[in-house]
Amino acid sequence: MGSGDAVPDSWRAVLEPVLETPAARRLGGFVRAEEAAGKIVYPPRGERLAALDLTPLDAVRVVILGQDPYHGAGQAHGLSFSVQDGVKVPPSLSNIYKELAADLGLARPDHGNLTKWARQGVLLLNSSLTVEDGKPASHAGKGWEAITDAVVAAVAAKDEPCVFMLWGNHARKKAMSVPGLGRGSRHLILTAPHPSPLSAHSGWFGSGHFGKANAFLASQGRGTIDWSL
Repeated sequence: MGSGDAVPDSWRAVLEPVLETPAARRLGGFVRAEEAAGKIVYPPRGERLAALDLTPLDAVRVVILGQDPYHGAGQAHGLSFSVQDGVKVPPSLSNIYKELAADLGLARPDHGNLTKWARQGVLLLNSSLTVEDGKPASHAGKGWEAITDAVVAAVAAKDEPCVFMLWGNHARKKAMSVPGLGRGSRHLILTAPHPSPLSAHSGWFGSGHFGKANAFLASQGRGTIDWSL
């Protein structure tokens, strides 16, 4: 994972078993070897576990699953769908903002940094937590999935009801294989097509996930998320 990417205390107990497996050690060796070979890996060291740093396990109220980090310079900083301040808002995030406006009447932000959501208990988790510059999904299947599956399972095992926003087939398959997220779950499972321009018009727009999430959280005595940015 790289130096500066220590597992935060709140997640250590649930992740230590998987981090001690040979597969996890191979992942660490793979990433280090890629960097040693001169390849650029995003996000930079120290930011790869930002989702876990900013959203402790006991604080999680909503989970939004992405696939892998943005693969352009300066974009990825460890939160799914989010980009650093000063970086152009990517198309999928632009569509998220359009749905926020339609759903909750929120003004379009002038930036793409979703840290404010993460600090309120929105776990912005990608399936893979690193990627090579310019090569989407280049680190898929290298071992991250077991780690992020364990993160999703830990949230699913919480006593407090949470909201899982599953956008696109990849997120839906990843989450729905986890015990506690099937039929009869105490959690709210919201599914829709991915907000990518390729699929947003197939049911992402009009899904109303943000309002539905807040209504559910309020009904469970868990407050609401301020989705404005």
